[in-house]
Amino acid sequence: MKRITATDRLLIREFTTDDAESFYAFNSDPEVMRYTGEPPSESVEQVRENIRNYPDYRERGYGRWAVVHRADDRVIGFNGLKYLPEIGAVDLGYRFLKQYWGRGIATESSRAVLEYGFRVLQMDTIIGLAVPENLGSIHVLEKLGMRFCGMSDCLGLNAQRWELTREMYDSRNNDRAG
Repeated sequence: MKRITATDRLLIREFTTDDAESFYAFNSDPEVMRYTGEPPSESVEQVRENIRNYPDYRERGYGRWAVVHRADDRVIGFNGLKYLPEIGAVDLGYRFLKQYWGRGIATESSRAVLEYGFRVLQMDTIIGLAVPENLGSIHVLEKLGMRFCGMSDCLGLNAQRWELTREMYDSRNNDRAG
């Protein structure tokens, strides 16, 4: 398994088939899946097969990554980047077990993933999509410094499109450092 990045509280790495039960725990929860436009996972075996056949790490060099909570060494969700050919953009996406909501995990892991995307992968623009009802995700995207760019139809969802360019990211982080 490849380690991607880390924060004080979190380790972000590629998923392995050993993570299937953990992935199933959050991806089968209707409340977690509420705003995703995807159906909940049906079984641990289905998840294991999806992880086994996940092409993004091979084909793109990035994807949705496991987020491990260091305090309990537990996979608590995912955060990562995914190329969406439907709209020709790289999307920042995250999903976590409910008991970890409201603890700053989405913001913390997203900052680390954005850093990786802009610094290591040299991406020019990363977007975030959120349906208007998903106020928690919209708040995270705002805290990350993304700017609202309008509505976007993607995978059957009418979602708000937020974006952050490397130039905006560099400017924001240089301002913090100074």
